[in-house]
Amino acid sequence: MNEGLDYELLVSLTEERGVPGYEDRVREQVRSAIEPHADRVRSDAMGNLVGTVEGEADYDVVVAAHMDEIGFMVRHVDEEGFLELDALGGWDPRILRAQRVTVHTDEGDLPGLIGSVPPHTLDEADLEAEPSVEDVHVDLGLESETVEERVSVGDLVTMDQSTTRVGEFVTGKALDNRVSVFAMLEAARRLEAPDVNVHFAATTQEEVGLRGAEALGVDLGPDLVVAVDTTVANDVPGFEAGERVTELGDGVGIKLKDASVITNHKVHRRLRAVAEADDVDHQFEVLPAGGTDTGGLQRVSGATPAGAISVPTRYLHTPTESVHVDDVAATVELLVGFLDTEDGDHDYTL
Repeated sequence: MNEGLDYELLVSLTEERGVPGYEDRVREQVRSAIEPHADRVRSDAMGNLVGTVEGEADYDVVVAAHMDEIGFMVRHVDEEGFLELDALGGWDPRILRAQRVTVHTDEGDLPGLIGSVPPHTLDEADLEAEPSVEDVHVDLGLESETVEERVSVGDLVTMDQSTTRVGEFVTGKALDNRVSVFAMLEAARRLEAPDVNVHFAATTQEEVGLRGAEALGVDLGPDLVVAVDTTVANDVPGFEAGERVTELGDGVGIKLKDASVITNHKVHRRLRAVAEADDVDHQFEVLPAGGTDTGGLQRVSGATPAGAISVPTRYLHTPTESVHVDDVAATVELLVGFLDTEDGDHDYTL
């Protein structure tokens, strides 16, 4: 990975499990990583974790990246011992067949799999049917009596996937949005003496409606917000140039809009100016669907200037999410450059 970036930390963050509302394991990793670089660290009743680096000015900047990954909750254990699931976040059911999963129970983790029956046994109607999450069943390879004893409604399910290098890419599960948490932690490590108070916030429940960010915005009442998240990179066969949103290897994305927010144009212009001054590769992001914590923080405590930067990502919301190592480095560089030059005197009013 790029010199200076802690690849082992990225692997650890992405391979950890933490679905919406149950980000505990990830939160403890983030706490350990940020404590040496923050003046104070605290969490709230939503599970948001905030590490604050204090500055001289009476001005508060929130940098937010969500910790949660998409997953499932067990909604039913049938009489044969198969688990029926409720989705936590947006899944494409087409990619769920023939995947390995982990079921997280009070007694410990259980390996399982989402099977796919052989096509030889399917009729034409089965082959043409639209898949849905409700049709997914987890097979634990255990007798039904054992499953009933060990698994309860409300237990959590996450995908099994290691994080690895493929060429210039890093690929694995939960890069959405642990790669942004990683970039935020790297920025906290590099930021030495900001002029303003910087609150590095690892937020919760983004994948089910930006819920942690909305609560955080009320609690902190920031003067400026910069969210960090992944974004679509449809730079693969089957998409026209205008459908790609971003392209891997072309640099950090500077968000102009998504379905939850139109960013403050003075903020995104300053992000662009910093990128140009620091020679950071960057591209502009117009995301037609999907929201981010930016929207959850922009208006919940009153009108707040909000911008966002994004890590271009192929194959979002699949177990093989992929990012380019140079784009990760560019995201860190732009975030540090922006925070280093924020003095609280920039006018973001429109």
